[in-house]
Amino acid sequence: MSEKGFYGEFGGSYVPEDLQHVLEILAEEFEKAKKDPSFIKEFNDCLKDFVGRENPLTFADNLTKKYGGAKIYLKREDLNHTGAHKINNAIGQILLAKRMGAHRVIAETGAGQHGVATATACAMFGMECIIYMGKHDMQRQALNVFRMELLGAKVVSVDAGQGRLKDAVDAALGDLVENYQSTFYLLGSAVGPHPFPTMVKFFQSVISEESKRQILDKEGKLPTAVIAVTGGGSNAIGAFANYIQEPDVRLIGVEPAEAPSLTEGIPAIIHGFKCLTLLDEEGNPKPTYSIAAGLDYPGIGPEHSYLKGTGRAEYVTVSGEEALESFKELSKIEGIIPALESAHAIFYATKLASELKKDDIIIVNLSGRGDKDVQQVYEMEK
Repeated sequence: MSEKGFYGEFGGSYVPEDLQHVLEILAEEFEKAKKDPSFIKEFNDCLKDFVGRENPLTFADNLTKKYGGAKIYLKREDLNHTGAHKINNAIGQILLAKRMGAHRVIAETGAGQHGVATATACAMFGMECIIYMGKHDMQRQALNVFRMELLGAKVVSVDAGQGRLKDAVDAALGDLVENYQSTFYLLGSAVGPHPFPTMVKFFQSVISEESKRQILDKEGKLPTAVIAVTGGGSNAIGAFANYIQEPDVRLIGVEPAEAPSLTEGIPAIIHGFKCLTLLDEEGNPKPTYSIAAGLDYPGIGPEHSYLKGTGRAEYVTVSGEEALESFKELSKIEGIIPALESAHAIFYATKLASELKKDDIIIVNLSGRGDKDVQQVYEMEK
């Protein structure tokens, strides 16, 4: 990555001049913070004492037996406080906001997990919290909306566009442009203008730092493949981070077939950065839909775009129907209800496992638990 947040041609910061100045200050403060032992200690202490890290690397014995071939391990981000990987980044950024003297925090959310994590972090540190969420997503994730409000956040319904994640990001960025002097934008995914993708990767890299150490302890060798679902890309870049320099470890991102930014996207600027983006015939971001609200995004993190271009990572698609199949299967045979987002990665892992040898190892990042999705699936099954 270059100094200005580029990964090859991807990334960068394409924002108004006033906002660019704010982002430059943010980048400077982040660089100082990550080199400050007291900041890192506070972050690690919060992860241990509040989030509950480190979380387990669980051998999926029944799933492995059913599909044969490779051993399947699950990195249990679902066991974090608030139920997903999102809290890792929320804690890191809220500590940065505190360090910078911010009192008003805004965020976007799709499935609600980042919104809940942000509201949780703001409650912990006594900060005003505004969450932007698409109208459609608020309806299908009503329980998470209530959780955010219970935690003291104000949830703002975004009715523009499709009323989904892209539109929530639009609204949050609009708020930041208008209120940048008093507001900290706690961006939840590895997207957006520099330094957001860099920051999110840094705070989420704890996932692969732990899983790498855990798999060496359990198996005495690195995994054959690491698999993670990609929406905006935060859980996947965290799951990949400490393996990128390990050429023998396959990195596999799983996209929703209904929103395949990496598979079908072209380079374009969206939300202040350049990435592979799904565009319509007029060159605008294409409407997307996924059974999993957290995957409803027409772009992808710039580093994922770069990893795809260089061939260091592979990206495949799984349909909503296939993800739903794995959502039910993991629940029934392992006693773990995964988030619908994570279920996409589970499905591909079972497919790949059957093609590999018994001494091969797959780590799947189980990015979140499915409590938030049970009502939605129940309604679908009626």
